[in-house]
Amino acid sequence: MSDTSASPGRRPVVTPTRVVVALCLIAPFVGMLWVGSYGKVEPTLIGIPFFYWYQMLWVPVSAVLTSVAYVLVRRERRERKGGDSA
Repeated sequence: MSDTSASPGRRPVVTPTRVVVALCLIAPFVGMLWVGSYGKVEPTLIGIPFFYWYQMLWVPVSAVLTSVAYVLVRRERRERKGGDSA
């Protein structure tokens, strides 16, 4: 049902996998909220100002990072379930 590491009375376990997942999910927010880093016109890409193509670039990048995070979480949960029954 739920992750055993988050059960009442137990503190969540911080693993390297969970740190990578957190970084994958935080990166798009940081990249988009730090407007000063991309709030400019140059360099243009096929006539499109940097401001616009930078934001559009984050759409597929965010999808890939979210997919990576999902796969890592699924793999970790599968390994935990397999390790508990041994």
